Amino acid sequence: MINRVKRLAFIIVGALVGATFLMVSAGARATAQDDTAALYKTKCFACHGPTADKKFDATKADDVLIDTVLKGRKMEKPPNMPSFEEKGFTADQAKALVGFMKSQKH
Repeated sequence: MINRVKRLAFIIVGALVGATFLMVSAGARATAQDDTAALYKTKCFACHGPTADKKFDATKADDVLIDTVLKGRKMEKPPNMPSFEEKGFTADQAKALVGFMKSQKH
């Protein structure tokens, strides 16, 4: 009888810990996505538009696009893509922005 109670308690505690982990990680993902959307609106929206339909080729490989965000790119005609690495962007932020921009394409 005591072993059954211990087993049941272990299962309940495990379920609670698992549920808590899922809620926290879902909240962290939502916050990260909100942060990326806000970053896009403040840094990218003016040139790339509301749905990333201007001057963005979603068919390019992610690593090429991430490098472009970080290093910038001289365009055939201005405005040029600035180097956001110089502005303190990390590779993770650039990757999140590329993913966000690809998700906006219709």
